[in-house]
Amino acid sequence: MHADRFLVGIGLVLVTVLSWAGTFPVGKSAVAGIDPFWLAVIRYLPTAAFFAALLAAIEGPRALRYDGSFRAAATIGVVGFGGFNLFAFIGLQHTSAEHVALVNALQTPIMALAHWAWRGVRPTRFTLGCIVLALVGVALVVTRGDPVAALHAGSLLGDVLALCAGICWVVYVLGVVKLARFSALRYTALTALPGAVALTLIAPLMTALGWSHAPDAATLVAYAWQIAYLIVFTSIIGVLCWNAGIQRVGPLNAVLLANLVPVLVFAIGAARGARFAAVEVVGGTIVIAALVANNVYLRRQARAAAPARIVP
Repeated sequence: MHADRFLVGIGLVLVTVLSWAGTFPVGKSAVAGIDPFWLAVIRYLPTAAFFAALLAAIEGPRALRYDGSFRAAATIGVVGFGGFNLFAFIGLQHTSAEHVALVNALQTPIMALAHWAWRGVRPTRFTLGCIVLALVGVALVVTRGDPVAALHAGSLLGDVLALCAGICWVVYVLGVVKLARFSALRYTALTALPGAVALTLIAPLMTALGWSHAPDAATLVAYAWQIAYLIVFTSIIGVLCWNAGIQRVGPLNAVLLANLVPVLVFAIGAARGARFAAVEVVGGTIVIAALVANNVYLRRQARAAAPARIVP
């Protein structure tokens, strides 16, 4: 029974990995015709509405109340959902989908550094070494071995924005501790709602300032499948499968499988005819190797700390 539950969990996480791997190339395609500010609105308004409806159906309408936690949930939602979407989509306008996916894979090292800075939990030497190695690998990828050329080409701006997106999502993940009394579904819904409202307010403001432009009906029809993918597969199916899968296999196993996302994004790019410099391949390999090594290390630490517990 335990083995069946574990295998189901692996399958659910893999569905998420496949869904999220398509996010970056599909998002890159979408921002070619839809302004990032409006794309974020188009993506997250229906997503937030779906999760709110699902929460009300499963936990009851009362679960939609914030019970004194609105300020915390709103901050987490605006920074997490809003910041991640805006920085990621704007970044995709300036750099490749592969770069954005790889930079976002740094969320685990960023989280370790955040725990150190905010809570005084210093990573072990091995983890710090893996973080440094991952950063070196990302630097090789985003600069292609030539920082000056990357700066002039403009792709470095997109990579920095992708890093900002990753930091925003780390804030969202760490917010779980602040709202630990909420279920996973309630946390998702009650943070998505203010995030979506913030995006809806920001897009018209940017349009009024001349920094954005709303898509017309013809554009929405032309990019209908990209919009559908970002809503249905990335935001809804991906998140639901991730939450269900992580309950069955544990966070360490889920994060280990999530490291496949940038690998798959590079594979998708190669299948579509993209050509990568040798230094990009080497850098990407270093990043994934560092992340996997740290995951394995943390797994061993968990086993050593609880020798009587069976860790799958």
